[in-house]
Amino acid sequence: MNLTPNLSFKSLQAFILPLLFLTFFGCPSDDDCTKIITIPQTYFVGNQSYTNDIEQEVPCDFPEPTEPELIEAPVLENFTYQILSFNYSADTGNNTTRLQFEIQLNNHNDFDVTGFPVLTIITSDLEFSGSYSNNASIPCYTIAANSNCILTYDQEDSLDLGLPPASFEIVNVEYIVTD
Repeated sequence: MNLTPNLSFKSLQAFILPLLFLTFFGCPSDDDCTKIITIPQTYFVGNQSYTNDIEQEVPCDFPEPTEPELIEAPVLENFTYQILSFNYSADTGNNTTRLQFEIQLNNHNDFDVTGFPVLTIITSDLEFSGSYSNNASIPCYTIAANSNCILTYDQEDSLDLGLPPASFEIVNVEYIVTD
């Protein structure tokens, strides 16, 4: 009885050639490899920062983000406003200053929005932007599709905090989208 394997060049060739073919051509290249990463994004409105995360498909060799990406605040398009009433008293006679306003915020889009209005103000001393929603009786954190909300604000502040500005004017309103 002969126990020697009967290997011929043809049988080796029939086994090795398909194996080599699959090794070199059957595996996807690294160019086809992708992964999903989370990219933190940050934007500032006045002195307040806001953060949201987006997911993006990238090549496998793309580095993971180490710091948040600084972006512009996402401003609602197809938005208008109308100042319905505005009163500013630098001195009410009670050692306070008083600011009152009603502003109609109009969402002309076919979708509801969540966010907050940002007012640009010019005083006798400076120009600044900020949200008054935190102290508003109607803050307008949401506006329905093709609808409006009336931002309603009425606050008195002590004159003990310093001299109030002689003038106070709302020059622009934008709506920052948070969702």
